[in-house]
Amino acid sequence: MNPSRHPASQYFGRRLKIALIVFAGVSIALVMPARNGLAQQAPVHLNPAIEKLAQGQPMIGIQTDDMSLQNCHSLARVDFDYAYVDMEHGPLNLDGLAYCVAGMVDKAAVLKKGTAQPKVALFARFPPYGRDLESNDWIVKQALDMGLMGIIFNGVDNKEQMTRLVRYMRYPQQKTSKYQEPPGLRGYAPGNAIFAWGISAAEYERRADVWPLNPEGDLLAIPMIETAEGLKNVNEIASVPGVGAIFIGAAGDLHQYLGVPQDSPQVEEARQTILAACKSHNVACGITALTKADVDKRLKEGWKMIRTGRGE
Repeated sequence: MNPSRHPASQYFGRRLKIALIVFAGVSIALVMPARNGLAQQAPVHLNPAIEKLAQGQPMIGIQTDDMSLQNCHSLARVDFDYAYVDMEHGPLNLDGLAYCVAGMVDKAAVLKKGTAQPKVALFARFPPYGRDLESNDWIVKQALDMGLMGIIFNGVDNKEQMTRLVRYMRYPQQKTSKYQEPPGLRGYAPGNAIFAWGISAAEYERRADVWPLNPEGDLLAIPMIETAEGLKNVNEIASVPGVGAIFIGAAGDLHQYLGVPQDSPQVEEARQTILAACKSHNVACGITALTKADVDKRLKEGWKMIRTGRGE
């Protein structure tokens, strides 16, 4: 008689196969969560530009004034750390900005990365200068409630202006917070920002603070030095808690205030003065560099924020 055809043998054979299948399934179940946990480990920062700066790396980005749905979809996937919408010299289009924030919510990227961190952080620059924002603080509130991860402030001239701008970006702190100063003035209604960031209200409240003042913060406050007064006070401006970077762009306004052509040696001297202040206070320093050679040069000098072109 063939033992394999015996009913008892067949019964025990089937039981053995079932046991092996169950064992294999349990083994896979035990291993897979660990692997997924490693693959989907949340980044320290949801703001990818801050993630770079916190690791000592430069953040590279681009400027746009096109808030069309098509352009904002493409911005979400460009190979840069940030993009900023420039409304200083164009229409103040807050509806367009809100649509752009929504248009950059990339579900496919979230699924691929496994975290809520976007590929590209969105900032914006607005018409008022630093000296004007005391009566225009509502712009800061509107921008952050839309879901922006940073604001570039034009023409900041002194420490007092910069301190006020940081306060507009901060919520009043909990009594247990270690980062009370400067005290926040931002009103609380972050519904759109919560949707754009893809996190809970409690998590947004924890992360919606200025870095590096708050090491867990995911907002960047970026003043621009564009006047002779700002240049004179750059060390004081850089010392304000909450300044994440200082940006001078192409020095278009700065050379006007200095009263010299843009290619004058005095303009380059001013750039280096600003860079030295940034280094002294461990603040990222930003500049426009549109060619690869210029980008390489500025990175070598120690600039940590580069605004370049899409094709560079």
